[in-house]
Amino acid sequence: MSVSDLTIIRRSLSSRMFSTVTTVITVAVAVTLMLTLLSMRDSGRAAFERGTGNMHLLISRDSSPLVSVLNGVFYADPPARPIDAAKLAQLRNDYEAAFSFFVPTQQGDSYRGMPVLATTEEFFSRFSPDPDFNPDDPETEGEPWALAEGEFFDAPFEVVFGATAAAETGVNVGDGIFVVHGTEVSRKAADLAEQFSPHVHKDFEYTVVGILEPSGSSHDRALFTDLTSSWIIHAHDRRQAEDPTVTATTVNDLTAEDVLVTGIYGRVATRAGSSVSAAIPAILAQLRADPSITVAQPKEQIDTLFEIVGSIDQILIAMAAAVMVSSGIAIMLALYNSMEQRRRQVAILRVLGCSRGRVVALVLVESALLGLFGALLGLAGALVGSQIAASALRAQVGLVVEPVFDPGLTATVAGATVILGALAGLAPAVLAYRTSVSRNLRPIG
Repeated sequence: MSVSDLTIIRRSLSSRMFSTVTTVITVAVAVTLMLTLLSMRDSGRAAFERGTGNMHLLISRDSSPLVSVLNGVFYADPPARPIDAAKLAQLRNDYEAAFSFFVPTQQGDSYRGMPVLATTEEFFSRFSPDPDFNPDDPETEGEPWALAEGEFFDAPFEVVFGATAAAETGVNVGDGIFVVHGTEVSRKAADLAEQFSPHVHKDFEYTVVGILEPSGSSHDRALFTDLTSSWIIHAHDRRQAEDPTVTATTVNDLTAEDVLVTGIYGRVATRAGSSVSAAIPAILAQLRADPSITVAQPKEQIDTLFEIVGSIDQILIAMAAAVMVSSGIAIMLALYNSMEQRRRQVAILRVLGCSRGRVVALVLVESALLGLFGALLGLAGALVGSQIAASALRAQVGLVVEPVFDPGLTATVAGATVILGALAGLAPAVLAYRTSVSRNLRPIG
């Protein structure tokens, strides 16, 4: 198109600035909603897969496998039913040889709202949030844990901070902290959020020895320490309840009732030449034969979770599509109403030599530009909106989602918006095409 045509379109849009801006914003809201939903859907699934990492099985005493994964991996709530020392010893004796790693974990404490996970050194050397990491393969493609600074814990009362936990609490390597019994989630669940005064384990100070690099998983907002420390601080509470004169507790004071874990991360070992998928069912069947434990396959449970929310996801996307259609209708109405006021302008263009086809093209291009401006503004809105949604998920449920916009999908949504805008201009274009020159050039008044 010539410069004069673009000038005509620019002046047309600027002469109706309020209508132009509101129409563009309407389109942008629809595009923002659609792109944010698509981004969060794909990024959310990836975040869940990163959280479960390279484990194959999760053993607990939660009410169901899905609850077990949400609690044990994503810190939704501290598991309420622990595995005692006798059961832990029995599971180790019967099954540990069949596992590449068998990592016990315990939850129940927190620090400034961040969950504390007590575990063993194998959590960092064998388990990884990267599903592709194989601790038994020297040529593994996956990545192990990485430290931003400091080192992993190797003694009682040392603690390692996840990247998000360190950033939000402002701690540094060498700082001392005191953990709190229970978590903010569990206190709210008990409806005691306002009047509850948290119990601080003030007799035992932890030293921050390391801060992890971001892993993009739920573990980024957690703190990690060794099991012995956790057992000691809770044994101390028990002993003081029995005898208020108790002032110190050591590992020698632990009893069987103090040695508790809330979950076990397990990865099935395989012989050379055999597949993991073939080894898991046999171990799984044996473990599930024990009614006193709950055994979950984290990947399977995440698939189940997304099947549950899949229909809701489709409804939300359908709603976003409906909003996009309504934005197209808004473009049509804005241009159609303006055409009623621009009949004289169209007639003048015709007298100056502008053909009917050129007039139609001007209206369609104007309509498509409204769609294009709305798409660009919507993309900017989606970049901001997805970050807000990700921050809310991180704060509320500890799920670390890194929004990623698929170039193909983004281009498709933007292109569909421009096409929708052009289609919305058909009715106003027809009106312009049918505009009578003689009738609309009569003297006014």
